[in-house]
Amino acid sequence: MADWNPALYTRFEDERTRPAAELLARIPLDRPRLVYDLGCGPGNSTALIAARYPDAEVIGLDTSPAMLESARARLPGLTFTLADAATWAPERAPDLIYANAVLQWLPDHATLLPRLFGLLAPGGVLAVQMPDNLAESSHRLMREVAGAGPWAATIGDPAVAGRLGRMLEPAGYYDLLAPRAAAVDVWRTAYHHPMADAAAIVEWVSATGLRPFLDPLDSEQRAGFLAAYEIAIDRGYPPRSDGQRLLAFPRVFIVARRAT
Repeated sequence: MADWNPALYTRFEDERTRPAAELLARIPLDRPRLVYDLGCGPGNSTALIAARYPDAEVIGLDTSPAMLESARARLPGLTFTLADAATWAPERAPDLIYANAVLQWLPDHATLLPRLFGLLAPGGVLAVQMPDNLAESSHRLMREVAGAGPWAATIGDPAVAGRLGRMLEPAGYYDLLAPRAAAVDVWRTAYHHPMADAAAIVEWVSATGLRPFLDPLDSEQRAGFLAAYEIAIDRGYPPRSDGQRLLAFPRVFIVARRAT
């Protein structure tokens, strides 16, 4: 995919940071020495980690040079490094691996999550939050529009672009990590974000989930796709009693602690 757009991503920063804060609040560590923030993005989650653990060495990792540049500007005292969570391995075993809204982009979770968990120091914690919204109207309509217009051949299989089949059920993550861990906490929360109109919902997902559909398109195809998608979103998210649209956004959380 093309590089990420930090400015577009941060237009809904409060909403995107809320689950990051709730994940951090459930981590059972008092004084970790070394923390990695996988998929740190523009540094909004890294800032929370640094504030909670001011004595820790906190390192942000991302595959996006643009996101890393934004994170360095926000937090010039911290280290931010280009790295891919799929293959990354630290030189020293960390006390906390924190992955907020990144692992859903990667395949083979049955291999990926145990691998990351195995990188921890004794007593360390793997903390993960992933959007679980592929069955929601926002993402179902992406796939429908992708397969129904003149851009369909360019996008290819909507299921592939839409990352269907990558995530496990919450119980699947528990079963995956529980035999390896001293304790595993798994939960699923559905946020409901008030949005001004259909265009605001399109803007939200344009920074994240819509990118695999838009990136292959030329400017004319992209404009046509976005217009058709906004019409579908307008129908799929009718106005509520105050005129706003309510964007349901389920997320899965995992906190797994390694034995000491």
